[in-house]
Amino acid sequence: MKPVVYIDGKEGTTGLQIYERLGSRDDLTLLLIDEDKRKDPKERAKLMNQADIVFLCLPDAAAREAVTLVTNPDTRIIDASTAHRTNPDWDYGFPELSSEKRQAIANSKRVANPGCHATGFISIVYPLVKLGILPKDYPMSFFSLTGYSGGGKKMIASYESEDKPQEYFAPRIYGLGLNHKHLPEMKAVCEIDNPPVFAPVVDDYYKGMAGTLSLVNNKLNGNPTAEQIHKALCDYYKDQKFVTVAPFGGDTDMLGANTMAGKDSLKIVVCGNENQTMITALFDNLGKGASGAAVQNMNIMLGMDETTGLNI
Repeated sequence: MKPVVYIDGKEGTTGLQIYERLGSRDDLTLLLIDEDKRKDPKERAKLMNQADIVFLCLPDAAAREAVTLVTNPDTRIIDASTAHRTNPDWDYGFPELSSEKRQAIANSKRVANPGCHATGFISIVYPLVKLGILPKDYPMSFFSLTGYSGGGKKMIASYESEDKPQEYFAPRIYGLGLNHKHLPEMKAVCEIDNPPVFAPVVDDYYKGMAGTLSLVNNKLNGNPTAEQIHKALCDYYKDQKFVTVAPFGGDTDMLGANTMAGKDSLKIVVCGNENQTMITALFDNLGKGASGAAVQNMNIMLGMDETTGLNI
């Protein structure tokens, strides 16, 4: 019998991208809500409780409310919002971090899908902390360049408007209050003492993300070189399909933030020398940064090949 799947919030950017990845699959039964009932709690609850897997593609408050509508103990939920990412009752949906996290996702009834900027940061910091290279109290600074699709329908419309303001044609730094909503999960998942000083940047291209962490090597445990850090990350992710590490120093003099656009995987690039290291996570903010990761988690939860329906 085919697993039954329902996307609550299919009309949003993340929901549409999940639907795009699932719509043509013949190994699932996808439930669809009537357009005139998509905000009807009773109809939504009926479909959610019929499903084996429910994706929540909703604002935080709506996602928390949606969880209360699920009374079927067999219904499993993947929440794409920020609402449950630091909730200990939910499993964090980043299977590449450890075999224990992968197994927890496989067995879970409640999975919190990672945030896009957080995905880049955690892919770099989590292994370095676990390997004992990066001290938990290291003062980290992280910047993350993203395409405008990460801002949802309103931002997409503003960037694609014919009369958009002149400043939209250049990179724009935001989150200037240094309290971005992804900071709590960055700190909690990596188990570090303090969140990073985080500068998100949006630019005039549709999708793709580059998150960069810069390190001073003599402040790291063991004073490793950049090349040694590269080897450590290669070894950590050596058996993974969705997270890979590029050859040391990269294969170009420049890194494009849209390099991984259209893919559901993530590539780590390590550059530097004996004294300093720069590590960049390249991925699609709508792929491994959102909908691709959600479908990967679903595949794992259903015992399927995790690459099914995805582009790596």
